[in-house]
Amino acid sequence: MLAKILKKDFKRNKTITVVLFVFIMLSVLLASSGTTMMTQLFHSINHLFTVSSAPHYVQMHAGPVDRAAIQSFAAENSLVKSEQISEMLVIDNANLFFGNNQEADSSSVMDNGFVVQNKSFDYLLTLDNKQIEVLDGEIAVPIYYRQQHHLNLGDTIRVSAGSSDMTFTITDFVRDVQMNPSIISSKRFVVSAADHETLKSMTGEIEYMIAFQLKDLSKLNEFKTAYQSAGLPAKGPAIDYSLFQMLHALTDGVVAVIIFLVSSLLILIAVLCLRFTILTTLEEDYKEIGVMKAFGIRQQHIRNIYLTKYIVLAGGASLFGYVVSLCIRPLFLSNMSLYIGIAPQSILQSLIPILVAGLVFAFVLLFCILVLRRFHKISAVEALRAGAMGELKVNTKRLPLYKSRIPSVNVFLALKDVVGRFKMYFLLFIIFVICFFIIIVPVNFLHTMQSPSFVAYMGVGQSDMRMDLQQSDHMQDRFDEVQHYLAQDTDIVKFSPLVTSKYSVVGSEGALESIQVETGDFSIFPLKYSSGNAPINQNDMALSSLNADALLKKVGDALTLVINGKQHEMTVSGIYQDVTNGGKTAKALLPYQPEDVLWYTLNADIRHGSDIGAKITEYTGLFPGVKVTHLEDYMHQTLGSTIKQIKMVTVLAVIIAVFISILITSLFLKLLTAKDYSGIAIMRSLGIAAAYIRKQYVIRILVVLAGGILMGTLMAHTFGQSLVGMLMSSMGASNIQFVTNPWVSYFLYPLALGLVVTIATLVGTLSMRKYSMTRMITE
Repeated sequence: MLAKILKKDFKRNKTITVVLFVFIMLSVLLASSGTTMMTQLFHSINHLFTVSSAPHYVQMHAGPVDRAAIQSFAAENSLVKSEQISEMLVIDNANLFFGNNQEADSSSVMDNGFVVQNKSFDYLLTLDNKQIEVLDGEIAVPIYYRQQHHLNLGDTIRVSAGSSDMTFTITDFVRDVQMNPSIISSKRFVVSAADHETLKSMTGEIEYMIAFQLKDLSKLNEFKTAYQSAGLPAKGPAIDYSLFQMLHALTDGVVAVIIFLVSSLLILIAVLCLRFTILTTLEEDYKEIGVMKAFGIRQQHIRNIYLTKYIVLAGGASLFGYVVSLCIRPLFLSNMSLYIGIAPQSILQSLIPILVAGLVFAFVLLFCILVLRRFHKISAVEALRAGAMGELKVNTKRLPLYKSRIPSVNVFLALKDVVGRFKMYFLLFIIFVICFFIIIVPVNFLHTMQSPSFVAYMGVGQSDMRMDLQQSDHMQDRFDEVQHYLAQDTDIVKFSPLVTSKYSVVGSEGALESIQVETGDFSIFPLKYSSGNAPINQNDMALSSLNADALLKKVGDALTLVINGKQHEMTVSGIYQDVTNGGKTAKALLPYQPEDVLWYTLNADIRHGSDIGAKITEYTGLFPGVKVTHLEDYMHQTLGSTIKQIKMVTVLAVIIAVFISILITSLFLKLLTAKDYSGIAIMRSLGIAAAYIRKQYVIRILVVLAGGILMGTLMAHTFGQSLVGMLMSSMGASNIQFVTNPWVSYFLYPLALGLVVTIATLVGTLSMRKYSMTRMITE
């Protein structure tokens, strides 16, 4: 009997049932997919770090290396498990030719290091996570270049230096535990030992990677302090295990969190719709429920009839959502599969998405039980006498037509209905707010990351051209030469030379820690500060937000910096955001010693109307070994992978939000017109055209939509910005300010959503043509 009742109910309310099924299914689909991404991400990162035998601490160094001193330090330090010194031959982009391309890859912002396979740890892997082995004439290319240049196995790479050329055949692609992510602007190519020696005689500069594995990873900070205090080679950035993990998790981690957010909002929409549907059903069946109570049927039994329907609905939707998540899993894991590799799943990993689907089902079921407590308020006598619960009635005492100043009667009646039944329309309003929020936050985040002003979150001021000089034998001379040429170039409006050196700072626990400090004139290309301002005096220092957090400092606090072996008291003048170099940088007006310099940077603005591309080509040709880039290209190349993933999520979010808007509008209209059946039938019998009545419903829905769009926009710029800041805080940019495209965000998307909702409303009210007094009486 129960099965027959459920079958009849499903047939009677097909649209409502399908809509609720879809919402719950999508909620489970995204929740399971997000969980799968997150669990697989961390499991795959751990697997990659295990099979590659990842180093725990790496010190990059340009210049001579005292191998004996490093080995002696490692042997005497009880924390060290093993040490390794690797040579990396850095070859300029102007000497690299990919595939059949006759032009060098001069526009690349990446530093290209040619290495041989390591022997002890830090192994470079194939796409199958096997250790790479190459023969003479063969090369393994970073995954990043496979994506950038659409390379395949068997393609060639040519290294050209003057009259010397070497051509390599691609036999593998490198999965690099240190340098995989695109945000890291260094990449390692693997060649044979013999080819490496030949290349050294042709071109390039040697850098060293001094790597250590520790016996106890929890003692990493203690080891870092010991290394930095030992006076060992340190002319380059130092990277540790936790930073490797964070950079690998960044792109897919952000996507997974966004999917979780959309899933949570969908669950909220689903339960709101369930509440509205249950209350509407109870109101429609109020008299029947009263009759059953009058016959002595227990209240619990009547409630279970309704509850069983939603158990079947939520259970089927949850199961279907989980199954679909298994089918589309490769779409969400594609980027992770390429850059990190998919580790074998454990039983626990397989169970977690199922558990999440079960939790969504349990939450929906619990919500239904809470709403169905309304049965306690239903009286058999009142139900038989009144025939309706009396909820959601129109307040007819408000806004009389003769007092209205609104010229359009249709608009007046629409507004009167929305105000009079505000409690009912409020549900639709909230859902429209959520839908527009789901659209506008990813869209604005994507615009922000693609905007030239995003450079503010990279710890530099906005300029047209950037020139980087890495460590080399004559780096200081070349730096002076470039400055002199820039000063004479009439196409250069202004330029700013900046020098990055390594210092020691007294950390939060009193131990010395290494810190990279950039010095120069920061007023030429001013940086945006989240608090405070740029260094003005020699005892001022600005910190990146991650450095400020690590050192437990805020604006105005004192900071002890070690310069030439002497302690100097500095004052934190400002805190800025920086997503480069692991997010830990600093700026100050300090004197520097050429031997302590890590790298030089020059930023320049080009005269309006000049060809930036031609100017970059000119400087690239004039100063071999100097990396010259358009700042926008630099951002695109380093953040390209992250932007691509966010673009995919944005498209998905827009599609889901539009789909929800259509379904919700259809559902709401079906329930609303069912309530208004008698009123519509009376108007039709009086000769009022169906088109006229439908127009009122379109205006009602659009009024609610307009309010939802306004509130959704406000929430996006408050709560949405804060949420994105939380996602980006691990990169060093916790105070994101959206850069919007007003034409797209505030005109195109609202117009498109309004058009979609209007069409859905017109389609949903087509049945009004059949409404009549005769049909109402017979039914």
